[in-house]
Amino acid sequence: MMTGYVQAASLQDSLSSAIGQLGQNNSSSGSLSGLTGLLNGGNETLSAGNMNNAAGILQYCVQQKLVSTTSTENVKNQLLDKLGLTSQQEQQQQTDYTQGLAGLLNTSDGKQLNLNSIGNTPLAEKVKTKACDLVLKQGVNFIS
Repeated sequence: MMTGYVQAASLQDSLSSAIGQLGQNNSSSGSLSGLTGLLNGGNETLSAGNMNNAAGILQYCVQQKLVSTTSTENVKNQLLDKLGLTSQQEQQQQTDYTQGLAGLLNTSDGKQLNLNSIGNTPLAEKVKTKACDLVLKQGVNFIS
């Protein structure tokens, strides 16, 4: 009888461990509630904290085919001109810009959102598209 108890306890430990790992995987790939919170949150949760990061995010959005290429490229180039980042060397020296290129959105509420790690579910794609749209609007407002 004692052997059955030990096996049951071992099975329960294994299940607990597996559930814990599943939870960790969900948090890194964007849980449903986390993605819904981003989608329904205020604009500051998906807006760039500065224009250097916005320019990088816009390029990321173009590369990921989340926005129309022509207008987004135009806004990004005008942003870079206004920021004085006309050469590739100057752009690469700006941490916020290079983070944006990598899909790291430094939000206006002081957080960092990795657009690559939230997954590719339809909900995650909506979050990415909303972020791209908001950053594009920010860029248009900044250059006008």
